[in-house]
Amino acid sequence: MHCDVPNLWLEHKDALRNYIRKRVPDEAQAADLLQDVLLKVYGFCQARSGVANVRSWLFQITQNAIVDAARKNRRLRPLDEGLDVEAESESEAYQEAAEYILPMIQLLPPTYAEPLRLADVEGMKQQDIAQQLGLGLSATKSRIQRGREMLRDVFTECCLLETDAQGHLLGFAIRSDCGSLQTYKQTLEKK
Repeated sequence: MHCDVPNLWLEHKDALRNYIRKRVPDEAQAADLLQDVLLKVYGFCQARSGVANVRSWLFQITQNAIVDAARKNRRLRPLDEGLDVEAESESEAYQEAAEYILPMIQLLPPTYAEPLRLADVEGMKQQDIAQQLGLGLSATKSRIQRGREMLRDVFTECCLLETDAQGHLLGFAIRSDCGSLQTYKQTLEKK
């Protein structure tokens, strides 16, 4: 691949912007991250002679920028921080799934939803969550774990998941009988 940064950027910037916006709630911060990615791409293009899969490479740079920002500012924790973005279809599946997960968390009983949201969406440490909610550390850990189990049960029940041999998410579809948040709530009430 020859690095023609302006054309490369024109071709992929919208997809990268959408990728960042789904993980970074603050619009100004997302714009800054996109600009950082452009600078990194330009720098890497000067140093490298070829990349096999340009799109995957760009998403890897973008994911690394998001992770770096999240480390600097813990409230920007991306939903798929540990994913290997080179598996583009896996990344896209997680993006789509993330849109359904937060509303599901909000439907969990508050005892479990709030600790889970603070841990997995806000990126807070368990000790800080315990202090904020006035709970002991063991109670906080237990509620986060139970909330994750409840969320996993509902997500698994309401979605048809496609995974590879290693269990990585490749795609999913919302079952027709679980297509609304009301159905999610009814599913939770059955438990």
